[in-house]
Amino acid sequence: MKQVLYILLLLTLSLGPRRVWAQGPTYERYIERYAPEAVNQMKKYGIPASITLAQGLLESAAGTSTLARKGNNHFGIKCGGTWRGPYMLRNDDAPNEKFRVYRSALESYEDHSLFLRNGRRYASLFQLSATDYKGWAHGLKRAGYATSPTYASSLIQLIERYDLHKYDRRHHFSHKAEKEAEKEELLQRRAGDHPINRCNGQYYIVAQAGDTYASLGKRMKIREKKLRKYNDADASMTLRPGDIVYLGKKARKADKSLKTKYHQMRPGESLYTISQSYGIRLANLCKMNPIGSTYHFKVGDRIRIR
Repeated sequence: MKQVLYILLLLTLSLGPRRVWAQGPTYERYIERYAPEAVNQMKKYGIPASITLAQGLLESAAGTSTLARKGNNHFGIKCGGTWRGPYMLRNDDAPNEKFRVYRSALESYEDHSLFLRNGRRYASLFQLSATDYKGWAHGLKRAGYATSPTYASSLIQLIERYDLHKYDRRHHFSHKAEKEAEKEELLQRRAGDHPINRCNGQYYIVAQAGDTYASLGKRMKIREKKLRKYNDADASMTLRPGDIVYLGKKARKADKSLKTKYHQMRPGESLYTISQSYGIRLANLCKMNPIGSTYHFKVGDRIRIR
C-alpha cells in the first residue's frame, strides 16, 4: 500500500503547480503547525527539519491518514520488538501489522527522532550535514526505512516543492516561534493523556469521562473561573465527554483560512457549540448574528462566523 501511495505522490508532484494546488493548503497548514517541532527535533538530535517534515507529510498524508488521526502516528512507525505501548492494526506490507499509537503528535515526533538516532542501520546518516537533505533522503531509502523505490525522490520533491530546506537553517525561526513550540510541549506534559490540539490560533483539549472544569483547571494550572471564562461556561455548566475545552482566549472571528464566512446550522447545534467548534468568543458570534427577541435559530440557518 505504501509503495502505491508514494508512486501516486510522485506522479502528482511531477505534474507541476496546477495539479498540486488542490492539496497545497492542507500541506501548508501541516508545515506551519509542525515546522517548529521539526526544528526543535533537529536541534536535539541532528536530523534535518526538512527531512522530518517531508516524512511527516508523506507518511501521514499531511496529518489526514487514519494512523495520524486515530493513533497520532505521523511517521508510519511499526511496533517492532522493543515497543511496549499501545498499538493499532493496519494493512501495509502484510495484513494486520502493528503500528505504534501515541498520546500526541509531539510524542510521535520525539519517537521518530529516537527511532532514527538509536537505530544502528541509520547511524551513518548522522555523519551527514543537517543541510544535506538529499543525502538523508537517499540514506533513509538505503537503510530500509521504506520499501518504495520512489521514497527518496518523493521526499526530495516535497522538500523542494514546499521549500522545506529553509528550516534546516537553525536561525530561521524567530524567538517567538520557538517560545510557541516550547509552550505547546509544556501544555502537552501537563495534559498527559489528553492530546493538545489547536483551533483558530488557540490550544484546546477534549474532555474525557469524569473531567470537570475544576479537575482540568488543576491539571493545566489554570484557575477554574478563568477556564470557564475562556469557554463561555457559567458556573452551572458541566462537561461531557467530547466537549472542547480551550486553554486560553478564543478569537473574535473564525480563521481567515476558511473559504466561507458562514456555517449552516445542523441538528443539535447552538450558537454556543458553533462558537466552540470554530474557536470564536460567544459574545462576538452573537454580535455577528443579531436576532429579534422572538426569533430562535433553527436547522438550516446561515450563521456568520467571520
